Amino acid sequence: MLESNQRTCRRMVSLHAAASAAALLALTTWCHPCRADVGDFAPCIDFFYSTWPPKGLPGVPICQRYLNKFRFASLYSRPRRAPWFSAYVFTPPAGRRPKEEWKYEPQLAYAKADGNMVPFSPGKVDQNVVESQAVQLDYINSSYTRGHLNPSLHHQDLQDKESTFTLTNVVPQKLGSNDGPWAWLEKHVSQLLTKHCKGHSYIVTGVIPYQTDRWLKGDRVAVPEYLWSAYCCPNYNKNLPVKLANTFPTFAAIGRNDPNSTEEVVPIDRGVRKEFWGYDVRLMPLATLEMYLQQRFGTVFTVFYNRCSEP
Repeated sequence: MLESNQRTCRRMVSLHAAASAAALLALTTWCHPCRADVGDFAPCIDFFYSTWPPKGLPGVPICQRYLNKFRFASLYSRPRRAPWFSAYVFTPPAGRRPKEEWKYEPQLAYAKADGNMVPFSPGKVDQNVVESQAVQLDYINSSYTRGHLNPSLHHQDLQDKESTFTLTNVVPQKLGSNDGPWAWLEKHVSQLLTKHCKGHSYIVTGVIPYQTDRWLKGDRVAVPEYLWSAYCCPNYNKNLPVKLANTFPTFAAIGRNDPNSTEEVVPIDRGVRKEFWGYDVRLMPLATLEMYLQQRFGTVFTVFYNRCSEP
């Protein structure tokens, strides 16, 4: 009887160990996509033309993941608590703008956290999140809107649209820019690429800082002086209207975020509506944009591999 009980006990222990090992294996497999999405663009390299991220700026790469799928990429500045740029593949838009549900990047707060962006919960925000990135309170009563770098307008899929509502994809942007000339630029680019681009379109949108940094709420989130954007469409309609001949395969723009900035980079159109005065957008070749970026950053900054031309 004793031997029988011992054999039964050993069998139960063995079964329990096997079950635990199987559970651990299943957990490991399920968590495979939970490996760090912060610090390396490798998991989301396809959001860049020729799988080549922009070069020249220091920052933290983020593969922005929502509902276990990579949606776009951002280069994030920890000291500024804001992105330098976001990069994504444009798709002809469809559907309405989704309901705003703002999110944050948990891996900036905890290195071993799940990589999916997380909606802010009501109530007090975890202090590690507050210290590592922007939070809702930073923008409330600040006189700045949450300005998307990767806009929901440039996507078809509802979940892709929803994923753009994360504070690691926005910067402080004045309402006159966000609802005015910059909104026009986003629609203009959408119409151009939808009509004339035959394959993938790659877009990178970023910021140009003030020469002396300005901040929200003391030193919480850095405010940009300008926003910039550039697209790359390698395969496009060769029978373009004459007025669009120089806008493919790539083109760019810089937009004002401060009506009091000087006019060397972007002149002011004094004939526009009062609420949009001083928030002009200047369209320009990619080479001109890169010249201004080099001047402000003090380093060569390259947006697209080979300026969006195959070697």
